[in-house]
Formats: sequence, structure tokens, C-alpha cells
Amino acid sequence: MAFALNLDGKVALVTGGSRGIGAETVRLLRAAGARLAFSYHKARTQADALLAECRGTGEAAAPQCVAFEQELSSPADGRRLVESAVATLGRLDILVANHGVWEAEDVPIAQMDEAQWRHTLAVNLDAVFGLVQAAVAQMLGQSEVAAPGADLETNTTAGATGFGGVRGHIVLVSSTAGQRGEAYHADYAVTKGALISLTKSLSTELAPRGIRVNCVAPGWVSTDMTAATLADPATGEKIAAAIPLGRVATAREIAGPIVFLCTPLAGFISGEVLNVNGGAVLVG
Repeated sequence: MAFALNLDGKVALVTGGSRGIGAETVRLLRAAGARLAFSYHKARTQADALLAECRGTGEAAAPQCVAFEQELSSPADGRRLVESAVATLGRLDILVANHGVWEAEDVPIAQMDEAQWRHTLAVNLDAVFGLVQAAVAQMLGQSEVAAPGADLETNTTAGATGFGGVRGHIVLVSSTAGQRGEAYHADYAVTKGALISLTKSLSTELAPRGIRVNCVAPGWVSTDMTAATLADPATGEKIAAAIPLGRVATAREIAGPIVFLCTPLAGFISGEVLNVNGGAVLVG
């Protein structure tokens, strides 16, 4: 029996959606039927191209895909983005906090200046706080959307699986650095570890209220952010050798699990850290 992941009627917001993991997440969410908004900061050309791709031809009167140029370095920035998405699309059912910064240059802790430390925490953590805060308030205050693919839920109690009783989905994008640390990138590792803790805290708080909060923790992924590091022959080979699958991930291989966590098939998953790292870091 064939079936497709179905997010018809859902509205999603993806941060850092113009490139890499974010862009692939936008594509897959749109393919699943969701209307969505995504943010970008500097990549205007990529954002415009993705917007045209997702809109396709014959865009309906109601917008199906919108993009917002939005810096994300404070709680206020995060709240502002959620407000813009809701004002345009009318509601919010899915939040994917994907944006983030990682300095490619190794910096020993004794030499890391406070500006780098503060900037990484502001983007990777403070903005997520504002996003989550505003998204949760919106999700709790709106009515549920009828579950798509109801045939998957024929013999289940409402609320046990699927969208029945589910007010929203939040997926935070962490990293293997948040699980085992990362030498010379302590600022980045700290923020990603905090997102894992935030996932568990929010799940405990929000699962009883119908909001599923989960986390995806990628390992090395081929993106613009990692391109220079992976292109270095010595470094790239060393990284690949440490991954049991023998290679780094593609952006779509991370986006797929993110989208899965927002579907009825993941209706009984809450507070989970889904490791997508080719077997490089094994944690439960």
C-alpha cells in the first residue's frame, strides 16, 4: 500500500531557509502540501530562486510560500518573524528552527574573543527562544486543522496518533557538537547542547498541551557553511574517515527526518533527539 507524507492544511515556518538544510526542508514541506514561510539573512538571490521554485506556476490567491529577510540575533527578532509569518499565512502549525552560525576557523578558548562568543549565543540560542515563545503562544491560541490522511488513524483514539489532539510541531536543529562537544568551537557546541536541553524541557511542558517538540542532530553535512572545511583534502578525508558510512550527509538527508517529525507518522514522538550523522556519534 503506497502512501505519501501529507501536510495539507498545515502552515510551517523554517528559519535559515534559503540554503542548505533549510532550503531542502522548505522543498520537502511544500511537496508534502504545507504552506510555508522561510527566513533568510544575506542570501537574497538564493531566497528568490527558492521562492519561485516553491510557488511554481499559477500561484493561488492565497500565498503558498513566502520569504522574509530577517536577522535572527535576539528574542525580539524571533518573535517578529513569527508575527510576520502568521500575519501573512494566518496561522502556524510547524516551526523548524534551523538557522545558525559556525565559525570555520578553529579558535582556542583562551583566544576566543567575547564578541564571537556573544554573537554565536545570540543567533543560535537567543533568537530560538523568541521563535519558540511566539510560536507556542500562537499554536495554543488557534484551532486544530483536520487531520490529513485520516485513513491512517481509523482504529486509533483521537490524540494518540496523527494530528488528532496535536496543536503543533516544533523541531530544533542541533548538532553532534552539542552531544560530544567540539574542540576550538566551544561557542557553537554550547548553543547546540542547549538546544538539546531545551527540547527535553519543552517536551515535558508542552506535550500534555498538544505540541510535539523534537530535535534533529546532524553530523557533518555538505552545505555552504562547511564547504571550505570539507574542500580541504586533509581535513575532508579525516572527517569522512570518522563516519562509519564513509561520507558526509547531503542536506536532503537531514531535511527528510525533520519533515518526518512533523507528520502523523511521528505522532507519538516527543522530546526525542534524532541523530542523523552516519553513525559517527552513537547516543541514546
